[in-house]
Amino acid sequence: MPEIKLTNVAKRFGKFVAVDNLNLDIESNAFITLLGPSGCGKTTTLRMIAGLETPTEGSISIDGVTVVDADKGINLPPNKRDVGFLFQNYALWPHMTVYQNIAFGLENLKWDKKKIRDRVQELLKMLRIEQFETRYPSELSGGQQQRVAIARTLAPGPKVLFMDEPLSNLDAKLRMEMRAELKRLHKDTDSTFVYVTHDQLEAMTLSTRVCIMENGILQQYAPPLEMYNSPANLFVADFMGNPAMNFVDGKASVTGQTAEVTFGSLHGTFHADYPIDLKGQECVVGIRPEFVHITDGEGPEATVYSTLPSGMETTVRLDKGGTGITAVVFGGVDYPADSKVHFTFSGRAILFDRAQNGKNVAEGRLELK
Repeated sequence: MPEIKLTNVAKRFGKFVAVDNLNLDIESNAFITLLGPSGCGKTTTLRMIAGLETPTEGSISIDGVTVVDADKGINLPPNKRDVGFLFQNYALWPHMTVYQNIAFGLENLKWDKKKIRDRVQELLKMLRIEQFETRYPSELSGGQQQRVAIARTLAPGPKVLFMDEPLSNLDAKLRMEMRAELKRLHKDTDSTFVYVTHDQLEAMTLSTRVCIMENGILQQYAPPLEMYNSPANLFVADFMGNPAMNFVDGKASVTGQTAEVTFGSLHGTFHADYPIDLKGQECVVGIRPEFVHITDGEGPEATVYSTLPSGMETTVRLDKGGTGITAVVFGGVDYPADSKVHFTFSGRAILFDRAQNGKNVAEGRLELK
């Protein structure tokens, strides 16, 4: 399966810069997610790799072959790039059966009838839709239509599969099921998947690596758990994780790998894993909600602002002298609003530097005082 390489790729629409100087190496057999808010450039990036948009600058190669180079005037059409597409709208032919929908592209490619039959049967079995072979799209559920669309896309055996928010039309339960199906499908097909979404949960659960973008600029490119635990900056830290990371503005006095930090109404000592690269004293303290622990009496006292029990876990919003802190308590527990509790921090905390555009400048342990 191919490696995809983007070198200094940019795309401008008039004065608007959709993608700015993007460099990206997508390894063979990877499952890459392009993640970010609406308008960040993720879909434009996918469309440039696929051949549906032409870069203003830069070059893209697939499997060592240059498919587009703005300087040299190279621009292979999509049908010459050996790629498949799966979009939000499944675009199944309503007057064709499931079998006919899957076989349609192969017939246009002049495949032998027996070869077509064998390939369609293989895909029907792989996606567990054999029983729907003679049904029409209107007789299928959303998830079943999704599987047919995937089968049709995979039928010619593309080297790369592009997916642009393919699960957004499904309900929450079905989305979860289809995530598991897509992850298994990636293993079974040995294809390179490039997936676009604004849903960080999809990116976390599906990807081998995540490319997170803002305003057309790459913010971080890393495995999802690495991005969650060691975000490059405030934007990445805020985008990854639900509930979101706690951020509290503060000031830090740094000595080597230690900093005395006052943030909101709290004070503590930050023990970093490496020398702290803070320019000045202005900082933001970040800590994940799962590292905020409600105790029987240890640590500062806070007031319960609200609770959101979901059975497996409860999200608790605390107020400590005007400083809001979110905690996640595992298990079916609840706390009355305005009740008093104590809390401590454990696990890892992060210092972000406002003077360096929210850059992550230290990770380590934060000890409250």
